[in-house]
Amino acid sequence: MRTLLGIAALALAALASVPADAAEIVVWHAYRAGEKSALEKVAAAYNSSHPSTKVSTLAVPYDAFADKISAAVPRGKGPDVFIYAQDRLGGWIEAGNTVEPIDFFLDPETKARFIPTTMEAMTYKGTVYGLPLNYKCITLIYNKKLVSAPPKDSDELVAIAKKLTDKGAGRFGLAYAYSDYYYHAALQNAFGGYVFEGGAKPAINNPANVKALEYLLKWLDKDAILPAEPSTALITALFNDGKTAMIFNGPWFLGEIASNVQYGLAPLPKIKEAGDKPMRPWMTVEGAFVAAPSKNKDAAYDFIKYLTDKPAGIIMALEGRQSPANQSAYTDAKVAADPVLKSFHDQVEVAVPMPNLPEMTMVWSPATTVMNSVTRHAASPKAALDAAQAAISKDVAGLRKK
Repeated sequence: MRTLLGIAALALAALASVPADAAEIVVWHAYRAGEKSALEKVAAAYNSSHPSTKVSTLAVPYDAFADKISAAVPRGKGPDVFIYAQDRLGGWIEAGNTVEPIDFFLDPETKARFIPTTMEAMTYKGTVYGLPLNYKCITLIYNKKLVSAPPKDSDELVAIAKKLTDKGAGRFGLAYAYSDYYYHAALQNAFGGYVFEGGAKPAINNPANVKALEYLLKWLDKDAILPAEPSTALITALFNDGKTAMIFNGPWFLGEIASNVQYGLAPLPKIKEAGDKPMRPWMTVEGAFVAAPSKNKDAAYDFIKYLTDKPAGIIMALEGRQSPANQSAYTDAKVAADPVLKSFHDQVEVAVPMPNLPEMTMVWSPATTVMNSVTRHAASPKAALDAAQAAISKDVAGLRKK
C-alpha cells in the first residue's frame, strides 16, 4: 500500500508543477497488477523530470485493445502513445494513419541500446515504427526434484523424458502445447523452417517445415514422451502434481506454478536431427509506438525513448517482471542476479521475431488445422502443409486485391 500511495503522491506532485501550456501525452496500455504499477511509476518519474510535459496512462482491457487501436487511432480519437506487440504492426501500417514512422527521430545511439532482434520486430519494410519495450518467448521449465540437470540437446531430453514417463500412471517426461503452432514454431525454426519467403509470399509447405512435423511425431509416437490432447489446463495440472518433469512455456506460466514446486529454467535444447541447431522459439516484442495523428509527436517520442532506456527498464524488470529489450538493463546487479530474467535473456539470444506482416493473420487458422490433423494422425505432415499452403495463398491473394 505504501508503494502505491507513494506513486500516487509522486504523480500528484508532478501534475501540480506542470505548466498550463505543457504538452499532454496520453499512453494506452493493457497492463495489470505489477506491470501497470511499474509503468505508472516510470510515467510519474518522467513527469517529475520533464515539467513541460504531462504524461497520463490509461489501461485498456487486453481483449478489446487491438480493435480499439484500429478503430480509434486513425480517426484521431486515440492516444499519443500505445504499447502493443509487433504481430499487428504490419496491418496497422498498411491501414494507414495509425503508427508514426520514427526513423526521423531515431539516432544510432538509441538504436544500439536494444537487443538487435527486438529492433527487427519494430521494423516493417525497412522502416522503424517503434521502440522495443520488452519481449516474451518460451523456454524450458523443469521440476528440480525430478530433473537434476536440464537437457542440453534432444538426445538428453528424450533419455530423461523416457525414464520419467509412465502413461499408466499418467506421468510424462515432457508436456507442452505441441498442437499449438506458436509453440511448435520453436522446432520448426530449429530445422530452418519458415512461413514466408521473398517478403510476404506464403511458403508454409517448405521441406524444413515437413521435417519439423515429422520430428514432432517421433516424440509423440516412437519416443512416446508426450501426453495426448495437451491442453493448458492439463499441462498446468501435470506440472503442479509432479506428473511431468519438463515443459516448454513462457513467463505467463510462472504465476500458475504451485508454491510447493521447485522449478528451474533453462534454454530449449539443441536438436541433434536438425544439425545440432537449437530450438528457436518465436518471440513477441511489445513496442512503444507513437500514434500517427498525435499533435505532440516530439514529446511522444521523447517519452518512449525514456520508457525504453536503462533506468526505466530496470523498474519494468524488477517491479513489473518484464524482460526488457534494453541490453544495458541486464548489467544492473539485481537484474543480473534474477534467475528468471537471466533465463529468458539467455533464451532470447536464439529466438526469432514472430512475423509482423498483415498476411500473418491468415496463417493461424490453416496452421491450427495442420497441427490438429497431423498430431491426430488424420493427415501426413506434407499433405497437411500442402493444404495449408493452398488456403493461405488464396487468402493472401484476396488481401492483395483489396
